[in-house]
Amino acid sequence: MHFLSTAATLLALTSLGNALSSSLQQVTGFNSGPTAAGMYIYVPTNKVSPAPIILAIHYCTGTANAYFSSTLYAQYADTYGYIVIYPNSPSPGGCWDVSSTASLTHNGGGDSETIINMVQYAVEHYGGDSSRVFATGSSSGAMMTNVLAGAYPNVIKAGSVYSGVPDGCFYVAGATAGMQTPAWNSQCADGQLIETAQQWGDLTRSYYPGYTGSRPKMLIWHGTIDTTLYYENLAQTLLQWSNVLGISFTKNNTNTPQSGYTQMVYGDGTELIGYSALNVGHTVPVHETVDLAWFGITGSGGTTTSVPSSSPTSTALPTSSTAGGTIPKWGQW
Repeated sequence: MHFLSTAATLLALTSLGNALSSSLQQVTGFNSGPTAAGMYIYVPTNKVSPAPIILAIHYCTGTANAYFSSTLYAQYADTYGYIVIYPNSPSPGGCWDVSSTASLTHNGGGDSETIINMVQYAVEHYGGDSSRVFATGSSSGAMMTNVLAGAYPNVIKAGSVYSGVPDGCFYVAGATAGMQTPAWNSQCADGQLIETAQQWGDLTRSYYPGYTGSRPKMLIWHGTIDTTLYYENLAQTLLQWSNVLGISFTKNNTNTPQSGYTQMVYGDGTELIGYSALNVGHTVPVHETVDLAWFGITGSGGTTTSVPSSSPTSTALPTSSTAGGTIPKWGQW
């Protein structure tokens, strides 16, 4: 199935949104920091106990409310009983800090640690399941998903990355946590930061020195005509996670999960999968049902997924109005 048009998506979201059992709530009691990122949460009335937690992380210029409204994670929460946390960036432009050493490093401070503290708050106050925490996001939120998976593998069990860059790729020397406008790395954005799988893997491992536990399983999505965060970032991200997870490329499956998409399977397909979206720009539409199967909330969590026939399989986010990739784009990234 092709992804929904913007009009169809809005219609689907409106009709489903009217049926929500609960509403998005700002968690005013959360003040753990270390940054001023805000915590918003959706808790369905049929929440299971303990409830899986999904971190749904918005794009630059976005907000927690915008990502809540433009994706279907909350709607599916009403069916499956999980909790959704929607972090809200503290920067005026809505971008996430994925450039500072503080945010890239385990317990180093920055937005990443603030988001992890939201997870702990949800476990303590909303009955969340600390053993089933998953992260997903688009563009800047996709970058943060990779950062969380790299710096907090003890917390994040799986991730789904929509049009991002490798963990650590956006590092900028001198960038600090709490900068009003998070630093931009043009070399990374343009797909010109090329490393070996070993180098990328070593970089991720350096962000949590001494960690020997399990690593999260990852889905990596990217459009072939992305001119904001260029397509080469898909290959570089897959190199990184294949090394971190210790697995190799196995095969391609064409027209999966929909026409024009190529599924790139690593190992047995249970730890790492890439999706190359032909003629799709920035960003790849969110495929909520694929994510839920990958997270183990529905389906097998492997290379095949069960998609309810009566529900849309993807939602298209607003497209960026900026083009090119050689200067900072404070639009949707």
